[in-house]
Amino acid sequence: MSEPLLRLEHVERRYHMGGEDVRAVRGVSLSIDAGEHLAIVGPSGCGKSTLLNLLGAIDRPDAGRVLLDGRDVSALSDREATELRLRRIGFVFQRFHLLAALSARENVELPMSEAGLGKRERAERARELLSYVGLAGRERHRPPQLSGGEQQRVAIARALANRPALVLADEPTGELDARTGAEVAALFQRLNDDGTTLVIVTHDEELAAAAKRVVHMRDGLVVRDERGVAPAAAARGR
Repeated sequence: MSEPLLRLEHVERRYHMGGEDVRAVRGVSLSIDAGEHLAIVGPSGCGKSTLLNLLGAIDRPDAGRVLLDGRDVSALSDREATELRLRRIGFVFQRFHLLAALSARENVELPMSEAGLGKRERAERARELLSYVGLAGRERHRPPQLSGGEQQRVAIARALANRPALVLADEPTGELDARTGAEVAALFQRLNDDGTTLVIVTHDEELAAAAKRVVHMRDGLVVRDERGVAPAAAARGR
């Protein structure tokens, strides 16, 4: 049996807030295979985003291990973790985090520049990705000239820039209206159909229902892990 792409082993994360010790993630163990499309759902404050940050080597566990391709990322130095995020993990956030002074193409090129790709290769790859997400002809537009849905498409293209093994998304439709959110959900489905491994934290019922696996969290724990859930059944589960 092949090694999972991601594995969490008894992971815990605690924070000190207002003099109290808050256990945001409490002994979670989870395996995610390459090519999966997984949604993490649950009430606000249940540990979803903390878990996503641990998966993406943005944060470190207080106990347990996080392994990507069998490598313990929780033991990496800050420099090694930064390099891992740059080359192996793509991130999509609720508020896009695009640089307003740069064009769509330049925003997509940024992670490639940081990875040392040449100017011509960066420009070609950025144009290819913007076309893939449905923004051909918009590459010179800056974020303020784009709609929210278009900005999120640019952010998705940027996440794919260095051909990551994994894309993590935190509430990617949270700033979008229902119609635009559905379009972005369809784009995520296409990404997964094309082989991208997706882990999405969301309150969006339709976005979660489209996933092939739904992990439910409550109080820092995984309380249910549903695989192969039909979209209608997943929606009824919320």
